[in-house]
Amino acid sequence: MNRPKLVVFDCDGVMFDSLEANRRYYNDLLAHFGRPEMDPEELEYVHIHNVMDSVAHIFRHYPVEEVAAANRFRLENEYTPYLKYMIMAPDLIEFLEYLRPEIHTAISTNRTTTMATVLEMFGLVPYFDMVVTALDVARPKPHADALIAIMDRFGVSSDQALFIGDSTIDREHAASVGMPFVAFANDALAAPFHVNRFMEIVHLPFFKDGSTV
Repeated sequence: MNRPKLVVFDCDGVMFDSLEANRRYYNDLLAHFGRPEMDPEELEYVHIHNVMDSVAHIFRHYPVEEVAAANRFRLENEYTPYLKYMIMAPDLIEFLEYLRPEIHTAISTNRTTTMATVLEMFGLVPYFDMVVTALDVARPKPHADALIAIMDRFGVSSDQALFIGDSTIDREHAASVGMPFVAFANDALAAPFHVNRFMEIVHLPFFKDGSTV
């Protein structure tokens, strides 16, 4: 492909190291109902899935009424206190400033109500042209809905864009529309390109004028 016209970011595990924030949030939710902490598999699950699926998963062994109660409780209690445990990628803003304004920037995330607060808290609102959360589409990642909405907004095709993610869900999300994919900070994830920092992306073939891959 040529130099992209659009770059789409996942949030958790890419823009932010949010593992500790998610660990504390979901463990506190379990503790409120007298349930034990998540095991490693559950922590991995909640880190890449939307909150509705995550609550259903970590309460899957308990009465269905408890899942409903857990969802009511989380809606009544903000995630905001846990945002202080999120760590922004050190060169995220540098990369965004490299891209803009020539290249559109967007976020496709399985976060829900917390995404706007995250962007405001870390001063990132001006850096993104569009943000799509799991609440904004009929089917969240890995389904194609969010990427279709983003591409339609900017009038670009999938081969004119690039998706940066860190999970199998992200890879499947990009593949659902045939969008080139870069794996971020996850060498174990099968992908054509791997980086551990954002500014490594500028050295990939995507950003070499006139090149194709």
